[in-house]
Order: sequence, then structure tokens, then C-alpha cells
Amino acid sequence: MRVSGHTMHAVTIKEFGGPEVLTPEDVARPEPLPTEVLVRVHAAGVNPVDWKTRAGQGMAGLQTFPLILGWDVSGVVEQVGFGVTTLQPGDEVYGMPWFPRAGGAYAEYVTAPARQWARKPATVDHVHAAAVPLAALTAWQILVDTAHVQAGQRVLITAAAGGVGHFAVQFARHLGAHVIATASAARHPWLKDLGADETVDYTTTPFEEAAAGVDVVVDLVGDAYGRTSTRALQTLSPGGLLIAVPGGVSPELAAAADAAGVRTTGFLVEPDGPALTSIADLIDAGEVSVEVEKTFPLAEAAEAHIHGEAGHTRGKLVLTATD
Repeated sequence: MRVSGHTMHAVTIKEFGGPEVLTPEDVARPEPLPTEVLVRVHAAGVNPVDWKTRAGQGMAGLQTFPLILGWDVSGVVEQVGFGVTTLQPGDEVYGMPWFPRAGGAYAEYVTAPARQWARKPATVDHVHAAAVPLAALTAWQILVDTAHVQAGQRVLITAAAGGVGHFAVQFARHLGAHVIATASAARHPWLKDLGADETVDYTTTPFEEAAAGVDVVVDLVGDAYGRTSTRALQTLSPGGLLIAVPGGVSPELAAAADAAGVRTTGFLVEPDGPALTSIADLIDAGEVSVEVEKTFPLAEAAEAHIHGEAGHTRGKLVLTATD
């Protein structure tokens, strides 16, 4: 990354730890290299991988200090590097720059390759656009590119009321699947509105007792919490597919899947400008909605992490980087 003589507001961390390590300060503003664009950040989404990385987990092993967290951005192109022909200054864009390397979204400006961005959905503001990239790309790449979900298939989504989950419900519905969603009872009417055909209250009913004949399980909880991935194997039809997002596939889970005659895979999202364009089209067509539970000023990133780590967020949390 090349830096300019200008400074910008950002939230940095210099060591892994609790929310208190998130420090607002002025740092050097980046400049775009060839094929990159400089984006003025209007809003930045907050994701579980952010606070996991801050604590020394998640993508911590790929980072160096000082570190600017965050991978969800919505903003306006300020400057383009040599060779960029797809974007120009003034374009409203959104994206998930650099993941899983440091994206630097908790700042007033970020740089990234032009093709990691897409034009922001025209029907939503920057706050809602910033809530989309990482969560929606995760759901899209799981359902479309990995599971190849087809109309009429049965798809079970755990933690369906969260960031990734609420997009997964809508994308699975768009693909014509029969959608089974797990969430607390208070979220069920909303998930039905998003397209869930069945809902399971995980606080009262083991989902493996309520769902059967499933073709694809999108597990957004993982075995670290109640052996959710292992239990989900019981819901699959022979040859069905479990996608274990948090934690991936342990040797024990792989062995259990083999014994049950089903398939399983881990997953990690990638930057994907073309997919973001497809997602923006669905948002602008009114087929997909974006849920933002709460916003925080950029300088209050620590408060956003505290809120997120408490669990049970409906949709997404977003930082605002402009007044």
C-alpha cells in the first residue's frame, strides 16, 4: 500500500485483545496503486470475523500491526489508479476489499482493486449497502457457487436471523428452494416475511428433530456451540451436503459425515465484484432486503463490538464514517 501526505480518521489496533484495543486516531491516507481505486468510506459493516480477529482468532494469523479492521464498505470513488476503466471518481460503490487480508474498512478511506467493487444498489443508502458485502457474498457463494441449489430442494439454515442467515434465507427462496430456518421464536414472523417456509425455535426444539429430508444445510453456528454441525448431519438426505462455516470441518465431523453417507465442506468467502452486481440487482428489484439493527459512529467501534459479541443481533451492525 502506498500512502499520501494526507491523514484520515481511522480506528486501529496495535495488539489483540478486548474491545478496548480499538483506538480512534489519525493515520496516513492510502493512495491507489495501478488497477486500484481510492474510496471515501461512508459506512462500514461490522461482522463476527471483526471481533474474532481483534481477539486474536478469526483472520488474526494473516494480519500485521498496526491493523485497521473491517471488510464491508460503501462509499464513493475519490480517485482511480492507472489502468482502471470500470470506475471513475464520483461513482457510488460497495465491496469487501482484500478479504481475508486486512481490508481497512474502519477508516475514512480505503484502497482496493477496482474489480473487487461493484456499483452500490441504487435503492438503499450507504448504511444499508455497507451491511451487504461480506454477509451476502458468504450466502451467495455458499448457495450458488458451492451447493448449486436448485428449485425444489430443501435447505436448512441455522442462525437464520443473523447477517449471513437473513441473506441466505432470501437467496435460497430466490433460487426456488424450500427454506427451513432456525432462530428464536421472536424472529419467526420476520423470517417468514423474508421467505422461510418453516421456522424452528432452537431454544425449545432440537432442529434435528424438526427437519428431515434436507438437501443442503448452511450451518452458521458450528460444532463449538452445541455440536450444531454434527447434529445437522441427521437432517440430511443421502448424498446431501453440509456446509460448515464457523470452524470448518474437523476430522471427527468428516468421519461422521462419511458414516452417514452425506457430504460436508468448509467455506471461506472471497471478494467478488460480479456477484455483488447480481446481489445489487436483486436488492434494486425488491427481491432482497437488508436488515440493519443499529449504527454507531466510526469512533465508537468498540461499542459496536460489545453489542455484536453479546449475540442475537438481527441482521447487521454498521459504522458510519461521515456526518
